[in-house]
Amino acid sequence: MKKVLLINTGGTIAMSEDQETGKVSPSQHNPLLTQSSFFNTLADLEVVDLFNLPSPHMTSQEMLKLSQYIQDHAAGFDGIVITHGTDTLEETAYFLDLTLKIDQPVVLTGAMRSSNEIGSDGLANLRSAILVARAEASAQRGVLVVMNEEIHTATYVTKTHTTNVATFQTPTFGPVGLVAKSQVIYFHQLMRRDYYPVTEMTQRVALLKTYAGMEGDLIEAVGQNGYQGLVIEGLGAGNLPPATLPALDQLIVQGLPVVMVSRAFNGVIEDIYDYTGGGKQLRQMGVIFAQGLSGVKARIKLMVVLNTTEPVAIDQAFRL
Repeated sequence: MKKVLLINTGGTIAMSEDQETGKVSPSQHNPLLTQSSFFNTLADLEVVDLFNLPSPHMTSQEMLKLSQYIQDHAAGFDGIVITHGTDTLEETAYFLDLTLKIDQPVVLTGAMRSSNEIGSDGLANLRSAILVARAEASAQRGVLVVMNEEIHTATYVTKTHTTNVATFQTPTFGPVGLVAKSQVIYFHQLMRRDYYPVTEMTQRVALLKTYAGMEGDLIEAVGQNGYQGLVIEGLGAGNLPPATLPALDQLIVQGLPVVMVSRAFNGVIEDIYDYTGGGKQLRQMGVIFAQGLSGVKARIKLMVVLNTTEPVAIDQAFRL
């Protein structure tokens, strides 16, 4: 029987609903643990409660601790499953994808409904995640996210709905596989994976979303408040309002890397438009275009690249 390490970090999957008030909050005892025997026929499980945090409480420090724990304890296991709150699950998953160097599958899962709600999805998602983690076909595919019987790559998956159990989707590309009863079926392969060793997370990166009529004051604040990098969710294929350019240019002159993604839900960015604030001008200024990544993923990657122990050219790190 395959041996799987199950790491609990908290989130809705480990919470209960108060039947009188409807409030959902962490409890002293993880409700999943009371039902862990349900999965004994699937794998030999070793369960570790590393954190018990709502996912909005996750920071890069917890992500680093989780990554280091997996790196130190993966030997002897055929796969690793991590339960996590859904709000920041995609960020932790991508952080792990960039910082882990192990052969075993690593799978993150969570729940949109707490353990005692009608239609709770936690146990079903955990079952699917264990099936994926133990499958030999899951090896060498990077960190995976398994929700609602779909398998997504950590690089491109995102939460798309506040409450729906089918919230996790991969815009543009779709899932890489699915769980059908007890079968794990893949039909896509991630073409590229990056690895950056990190031992600490001290370099901070800000994330701003562009809007019509945006001026430069928020960009100026990034440079004034000790950030070491900026990711901007630009308009369309990668454009900015003209009033932002002086502040942006000043950041680049100061030596801060500025990475551009699109605020659009689908598609990739390109330096198409040749007008003030257009993509061509931004690239000429030194803005780095990140193909295919969302704003939160680009921020995670820029943080990791800035903190890596091995020197890397930032513009090269964001090229497909």
